[in-house]
Amino acid sequence: MPKTKLSLLALLIAHNVNAETATPDTQTENIERLVVTGSRIVESIDEVPATITIINRQQIEAQLKISSELQSLLATLVPGLAPSTGSSSNSSQTLRGRSPLVMIDGVPQSTPLRNGALGIRTLDPNVIERIEVIKGATSIYGNGAAGGIINYITKKADENDQLNGNVSLSSRFSTVKFEDSAGHRLTAAINGSIDNFSYVLNATHEENGVQRDAQGDVLGLIYGLSDAKMKNYFSKFTYQFSEDKSLQLTFNHYRSEQKSDLIDVTGSVNSGTKSYAITAPAGTEKPGVPQGPNNDNLMLKYTDEALFEHTQLEVDAYAQKIENIFFYSPVLSNPSEGYNGGQSLIKSDKKGLRLTLNSQLEWDNLEATLIYGVDALQDVTSQPLVDGRKWVPEMDMENLAAFLQTKWLYNDDLIIKAGIRREEIDLGVDDYSTLKLCRTADTCSIPVDVTGDTLNYRATTYNFGVRYNLMSSFQPFANYSQGADISDIGRLLRTATVTDIGLIHTQASIIDNYELGFISDIDNLHLEFSAYRSTSELGTTNKYDEATGVYLPVRAPQEIYGYEALAHYPFSDEFNVTASYSWVEGKNTAADVYLGAKQISAPKGSININWQPTDQANIAITYLYVGDRKKFTKVDGSYVGDQGPISSYHLINLSGNYHFSDEWSAYFGVENLFNQNYYPAKSQAYTYNGYNVKGLGTTMNLGVNYQF
Repeated sequence: MPKTKLSLLALLIAHNVNAETATPDTQTENIERLVVTGSRIVESIDEVPATITIINRQQIEAQLKISSELQSLLATLVPGLAPSTGSSSNSSQTLRGRSPLVMIDGVPQSTPLRNGALGIRTLDPNVIERIEVIKGATSIYGNGAAGGIINYITKKADENDQLNGNVSLSSRFSTVKFEDSAGHRLTAAINGSIDNFSYVLNATHEENGVQRDAQGDVLGLIYGLSDAKMKNYFSKFTYQFSEDKSLQLTFNHYRSEQKSDLIDVTGSVNSGTKSYAITAPAGTEKPGVPQGPNNDNLMLKYTDEALFEHTQLEVDAYAQKIENIFFYSPVLSNPSEGYNGGQSLIKSDKKGLRLTLNSQLEWDNLEATLIYGVDALQDVTSQPLVDGRKWVPEMDMENLAAFLQTKWLYNDDLIIKAGIRREEIDLGVDDYSTLKLCRTADTCSIPVDVTGDTLNYRATTYNFGVRYNLMSSFQPFANYSQGADISDIGRLLRTATVTDIGLIHTQASIIDNYELGFISDIDNLHLEFSAYRSTSELGTTNKYDEATGVYLPVRAPQEIYGYEALAHYPFSDEFNVTASYSWVEGKNTAADVYLGAKQISAPKGSININWQPTDQANIAITYLYVGDRKKFTKVDGSYVGDQGPISSYHLINLSGNYHFSDEWSAYFGVENLFNQNYYPAKSQAYTYNGYNVKGLGTTMNLGVNYQF
């Protein structure tokens, strides 16, 4: 086996079987230099010719002191990811202008056939050991990864103790107006190892009070988090048959519901009035059922580190059930049939199997790694309404793919990667009728009876990358990657205007992604820079239909381009600073018009300062800047769709903790420290009624943690 692979395998065994042989600092540093998401195997981050963001456990814990929302954590720490929406939806929170595929330990959590943009909130951050973000279109994991991958890597058990864990209790509340704003969060976790068996168990219950803006008003309810109750139960069991063979079973249940007696006072970007919530008047019955995601995952992983000489095997089997319930909307009305509105839910059932083999070869100064295997997936997704009406028909996708990824390491400093993936997708849809929806009693869409069929997609995608590690002060890389994407077919089906599914423009989109960048380490200064461009012949944007009041999808060629920069400098062991900046832009190249905020985010910059004045205490300050993006003019006196003008804003968060002993610690976090009165970027750009909700005013989080 090549020496590089031997060292990686030895490090993993040291981490999982004999962790006490390394000091905590050395062990953490070594583990953080490994990445699994980009190639589906463990490899050194120094051998990846692409931009990768790794969020470690220390960073996760620092952000958890402020908020448990993964949206905010990712937006703060990942260059190229759009700003947080401040809600339960990650609509408009794209990665380099395209939708990312969200995964837990390599298992997809997104619903690409009908992308409801709720995939980021699928588990509690307390069970995440690290987050790996791979940027740019990729076919490594199949459909839905047009913008890249966000992979939550869950915690492993401590191999040295039979039982250890922690309990954390905290409360979060508005300092602008305390009334009804206090919530609570309780997390309990245990893990350990008994002979060859290890386990991780975590339970989290969290309940929000009302969330208030800088003026003390309750935030609007569309994808709102006021009065939301969240619970997450996570378990992972591993049995080590031998040094080489192991079996792992993981179960994750996540649920969030907004149960509230509030109602919206609706404003819009065009009216210039904000949307906010008030207590429903006496005798008023709030329509619909509680909104929120409901996600269950069952994952089984078998690993054999010595299947053959120089060959390892990993088999992943998984099942997932999703039921994401959206807010009640008058847009889903049909007065002639007695519906004054409606509420939809995305239902998705996935069953998948992934077989990955990894072989190593070596000749003189050349090392080769071959990663190959097969992916199989069945995904049944639909979007009915809670009242029984069918909005998006059931889509039954069967996906079979074979892949080969290769990595060539010459002289330990020149890395060349190349790969190919063959995708075969069959998508079956039965006969259905589009839903009659009315903007007013007299302005309605016309239902269409559509003949179903099985749509066949065949695509071969390629990737190639090179990196040169001759000098630590300058390590350039370049890559080209393709992704085959049939995401959000459901949106196309529900707005069909033809009578045969074969006539709907449901073709797969092939995304071509190009990236050029470098990494530099000059003494203690770490620098990263990358520029990118991605093109697709068939993107999906929306155009407002005045006759029906419905936004219809538009398939048109797109070009998206941008750059990212990051700098990290440790002034001392106790004080370090990380700064980043990202800019992205995109156009519909056929019409030569800019893409809206659903895809293209405003410029974003951040500064993260960490200071540990004593061994017992640390303080962190986060600064977030979101810039202007004003590319669109009014249409008949109003902004339309996702084309509202975005004005810049600045946010500062503060957090810290103090260890009273090895077991006890207390912490605090303050979001929007200076109570900036602002609209998040999405709230400014989305012109739909009720979406222009202001951001959180100053919000305090206080907690205590017991470690045992």
